[in-house]
Amino acid sequence: MKKIIHPVAGAFAILCIATFWLSTISSELSGSQTMIALVKRAIPWGFLLLIPALMITGASGFALARDRRGERVEAKIRRMPWIAANGVLLLIPAALFLAGKAKNGEFDSSFYAVQALELLAGAANLALLGFSMRDGLKSNGRL
Repeated sequence: MKKIIHPVAGAFAILCIATFWLSTISSELSGSQTMIALVKRAIPWGFLLLIPALMITGASGFALARDRRGERVEAKIRRMPWIAANGVLLLIPAALFLAGKAKNGEFDSSFYAVQALELLAGAANLALLGFSMRDGLKSNGRL
């Protein structure tokens, strides 16, 4: 069962983060403050799906790793603290800050500075999760 839950939860988490990231880019490119505000206010609600998916991914990954070792498994384990720290210390606070600013219609320099930081941190987490997915697929012979 863990062999099914882990990749499904991981892929779902990547899909959530990619959706947040692409929605942010799309809303910014639209130039509509209404659209930007809608996206920024919706993202924290998406945490209700993302955070459990990441927790399930991590727990099932550690359970699977208990039986296996190797360079790819070790690389995935080394990445997880960075992914978690990036999310907890940067992405969640940034999303909450931006949601508050957007709710109040405050699209000022601090909004866009934090927005830039959030996009960079989100891209970093997507890359790290993508590397972990790649390593998982390679270790299972699927890639």
